[in-house]
Amino acid sequence: MNILFIGDVVGKSGRRALRRFLPELQDQTEADLTVVNAENAAGGFGVTAGVLEEFLEQSEIDVLTSGNHIWDKREALDLIQDEPRLLRPHNYPAGTPGSGWIVATASNGVQVGVLNIMGTVFMHPTLDCPFSSAHQALEKKPSGVKVVLVDFHAEATSEKVAMGWYLDGRASAVVGTHTHVPTADERVLPQGTAHISDVGMTGCYNSVIGMETAGVLKRFVERVPERFEVASGPASVCGVIIDVDETTGKSRSIARVRVNEKD
Repeated sequence: MNILFIGDVVGKSGRRALRRFLPELQDQTEADLTVVNAENAAGGFGVTAGVLEEFLEQSEIDVLTSGNHIWDKREALDLIQDEPRLLRPHNYPAGTPGSGWIVATASNGVQVGVLNIMGTVFMHPTLDCPFSSAHQALEKKPSGVKVVLVDFHAEATSEKVAMGWYLDGRASAVVGTHTHVPTADERVLPQGTAHISDVGMTGCYNSVIGMETAGVLKRFVERVPERFEVASGPASVCGVIIDVDETTGKSRSIARVRVNEKD
């Protein structure tokens, strides 16, 4: 089976590109399940009811993952309790609204576990240990669920690579999100886990990781507070396609995908 994972959707330009290119990508990759990281989708920070509806009315999207910006919009506290397809990092403390785990049914009928975890190195807020949280989640998964995709939302490449090795043979894929820059290290690890440090973002690349360059440069150069604005130019859709043996849960291959709007 094929799992299509789309990297962090940033603002209106990212949502526009996703609407335009997702059906084409799904056809080309013969995707059975589509997972999208949506944590930057509403103005670059968080998710709103309108954005959630926009994503999920596209029935092609099966699960939405997130990360450190999940609570940036107050309404997310209610949204995440009402919509099980919207995940927050699983390693938030017990009692936090929502969940970081779901079992979704792919178009071919296969049950797929999707786990959302957040790193702790250079990340805020600092959550529970991502390694222990991932281990505990996988220990509790239903025995009939062989295919598991992990979205590891983290800053440090070392932590992302370590998670890949930690879950090698226990998850079908561990894909990194958060840094918005696609890495070229995709591979299938020895025990069958597909891994990439970061899949990149879905948004405007004529920017600083999705934000207008002027404000970011002012903060770096002048060292003064500056509000960041989402870049509005042509966008790219970035992600990966993962081929998984649904009988064993082991991956056969992982490949980067990218589609660009014209300037």
